[in-house]
Amino acid sequence: MIAMAKAAFSKKKTLFTSKLDLNLKKKLIKCYIWSIALYGVESWMLQAADQKHLESFEMWCWRRMEKISWTDHVRNEEVLLRVNDQMNIQQEITKRKANWIDHILHRNCLLKQVIEGKIKGEMEVARRRGRRRKELLGDLKDRRGYSHLKEEALDRTVWRNRFGGGFGPVVRQNTE
Repeated sequence: MIAMAKAAFSKKKTLFTSKLDLNLKKKLIKCYIWSIALYGVESWMLQAADQKHLESFEMWCWRRMEKISWTDHVRNEEVLLRVNDQMNIQQEITKRKANWIDHILHRNCLLKQVIEGKIKGEMEVARRRGRRRKELLGDLKDRRGYSHLKEEALDRTVWRNRFGGGFGPVVRQNTE
C-alpha cells in the first residue's frame, strides 16, 4: 500500500509541492495519500517493522512536500517543525481501528460473534512454536481486557473521550 501511495504522490507532485497554503497541502496529503496508504488498516496486525515503515512513509511525505532532499542532513524534528505538525499516522490508525470496533460492537452480526469467540472452531494443535500471535483487538485493549473495551464502546461519551470522536455529536436544528 505504501508503494501505491508513493506513486499517487508522484502523480500529483506538482500540487503537493506548489505554493499553496501549508495547511491545505497537509489536508490534501492526509486526504488523498494517506487514504491510499492506510486502506483497510482496521484489520491489519501491525508489527514493529510495519509501524516503522509507516512512520518513515509519513516523514517521506513531509520531506517531499517541503522539497527536502534525502542528501540534506535535516532531522525529523526539524521537518516536523517546518510542517508545523506531529507524527500522526499511528494516532490515525488507532482512531480508525477504534471506530471500526465501535461500529462492530454496536451491531449484532457474525463478525461480533467471531471477535467474542462465540463461534467454535476446531484446531488440533497441541503447542505453537514461537511468539504468540497478535490479537485483532490487541492494540486497543489495555490490561483490563475485552469486557472493559466493550463496556466503553457501549457508553458513547467514555468511548469518545478515550479514542476521540471525530467531529463530535450531530446537532439537528428544527427549521420550523
